[in-house]
Amino acid sequence: MKFKAIYLSAALALALASCGTAKITAEPITITAPITAKKAPLTETQEKRWSDLDLVKDTIPGMSVDRAYELLKGRKSKKVIVGVVDSGVDVKHPDLAPVIWNNPKEIANNGKDDDNNGYIDDVNGWNFLGDAENENLEFVRIMKKGDDGSALYKRAKAEYDKESKEAKAELQKIDYIINANNKIKAELKKDTYTAQDLQNLKSSDPLINELKPQLSYILTQVPMSELEKELKEAKDHFEDQLEYNLNPKFDGRKIVGDNPNDINDKKYGNNNVIGPVADGAKHGTHVAGIIAQTRGNNIGGDGVASNVVEIMAVRAVPNGDEYDKDVALAIRYAVDNGAKVINGSFGKYFSTHSDWVYDAIKYAADKDVLIVCAAGNEGMDLNKDGKTAERYPNDSKVGGPEIADNFLTIGAISYNYGPELLADFSNYGKQEVDIFSPGVRIYATTPNNNYEFLQGTSMASPNAAGVAALIRAYYPKLTAPQVKKIIMDSGIPVGIKVNLGGDPRDTRSFSELSRTGKIINAYNAIILADKVSRGK
Repeated sequence: MKFKAIYLSAALALALASCGTAKITAEPITITAPITAKKAPLTETQEKRWSDLDLVKDTIPGMSVDRAYELLKGRKSKKVIVGVVDSGVDVKHPDLAPVIWNNPKEIANNGKDDDNNGYIDDVNGWNFLGDAENENLEFVRIMKKGDDGSALYKRAKAEYDKESKEAKAELQKIDYIINANNKIKAELKKDTYTAQDLQNLKSSDPLINELKPQLSYILTQVPMSELEKELKEAKDHFEDQLEYNLNPKFDGRKIVGDNPNDINDKKYGNNNVIGPVADGAKHGTHVAGIIAQTRGNNIGGDGVASNVVEIMAVRAVPNGDEYDKDVALAIRYAVDNGAKVINGSFGKYFSTHSDWVYDAIKYAADKDVLIVCAAGNEGMDLNKDGKTAERYPNDSKVGGPEIADNFLTIGAISYNYGPELLADFSNYGKQEVDIFSPGVRIYATTPNNNYEFLQGTSMASPNAAGVAALIRAYYPKLTAPQVKKIIMDSGIPVGIKVNLGGDPRDTRSFSELSRTGKIINAYNAIILADKVSRGK
């Protein structure tokens, strides 16, 4: 009996140890001396996973995810469902398929609502856009309703006039460059050329000579293939804007079949969470990959929380502005079906039914769900001159107090620790942005078994959501407000001056660009989560 008793005690001790009850004694990362940014370009490996790296060790301002996993070795975790409210997710991507949420109460493809949640065959999530792909921007939808004499209409019409003019001008510039590029290739009799080839070219064509200096410089920075890819993407973007986003004659909602101005009209959409066109799910698939693509398989990037999450795909973001109704119902869907973290990499500057979204955020707060959102890519101060910019979704009615304590707003940083730390596109704001995380050239999954570098606060937000999911997986008793506070409190404070909007003539201390003046650090967050979970 003694042997048995000793054996059981040893087994119990081993079980307790494997449950991760041991206190974490590591000290958090702090900056105790000036850090010199890497001057040389990142290696290919570093660039593909720089979010995982460490500011002090690598002089790259990643989130120290690798070091966080060292702390978590041998500790027990609980699967966390992360709702990705986005353009759709390629749930068949091999690097995501193992972590896609499967509704345990739904029988696939039987045409029934088995779990009685109002959605038929919602096995991996729900598509609130149905077969719709393109959509107007919100100010166009407002303007289309007609001039009612309101200040909202006047603001919408002014924005439409400005954006339409700018889109046409930008498309004209791009066509100008593409035309010059084609002429250069014809004169050189080459399908591809270098900066040196261009500099050696003696041409009588005024268009070539006008653009030769700019193109020569660009080709010293990127290869020809990258230049042409960017030109095509830019052309597609502005053509899309003029054909769909800014076109008052285009009706993208008709195909959905609902009334977007009736929050009680809920029976719409379908269970195809990829969407009608796989490439249309590029944004959402990339976001999902940042959170959950497989770690350590030497394919693509490394998801922040791939070992401990399930991705619930909720399609609600078209090519254009999302509807408030879809966002509100998407949040509620994710909450009701078990998500503990929701990522929202979208936003707009006009809203006609913001109260529906505020109510959904408060509903998520009541159910202990953390919402993580992107701050936006306009390179603007959301609190300029003490005024709060209207940007949606948010957790406070313009200039008012926060409506809930479960909402994190994330700005983007680059891998250049120094004046270029703030991503040149990232919005910032002493009150409206909570904290920053990596958002420049992030490598992750895209549809049809592909991977790409994309950038934006859309990429910074899932990096933050991944850290939140990591905390909730290993410390499931911590509440959403506690996880939010841990992420903000454990970030690394940065006091250096940085360029605003990429302009070296316009600088500000990084500490003044958000509520915290910090960048997210997963290693520090786990250390603090361990302390908070122990009541310290």
